Amino acid sequence: MKKLITILVCGALLAPLAFAQPESKGKGQGASTTEAVTVTGTIIKMTSEDGSATNYQPPKTLVVREDRSNTAGSYVLNGPGRVLNKNGEVIRTAIKPGAHVRIYYAQNGDLRTVDHVVVD
Repeated sequence: MKKLITILVCGALLAPLAFAQPESKGKGQGASTTEAVTVTGTIIKMTSEDGSATNYQPPKTLVVREDRSNTAGSYVLNGPGRVLNKNGEVIRTAIKPGAHVRIYYAQNGDLRTVDHVVVD
C-alpha cells in the first residue's frame, strides 16, 4: 500500500514537468503567420420577456402571462439551475402565482429555447 501511495505522489509531482512549455530564448523565434478563418452559421438572438406566473403550473412547466398581452406563454424547464432570483441564486421552491418573472430565451425561427428565468 505504501509503495502505491509513493508511486502516486511521485507521478503527481512529475506530471507538471512533462507538460511544461520551453522558455523563449529571445525575439528570434521565427516568423508567425496568421490565417483568416471563415465561420458560418445561424445567428441566434437572445431576448427576454416580462410577465407574471399564472395560477396553474404543471410539473417542470412555467406558465407566464406576458405583460404586453393577455395571452399566456408556456415554457418547459428541463434541468436544475434554470430558475434564479434577482441575485443570481438558484430557486428550489415553487414559483408563486403572480410573481414577476423575466424569461431569457433564444429565438430560432418559431422555436424558443429558454436559457434561464429570473424571479423578482
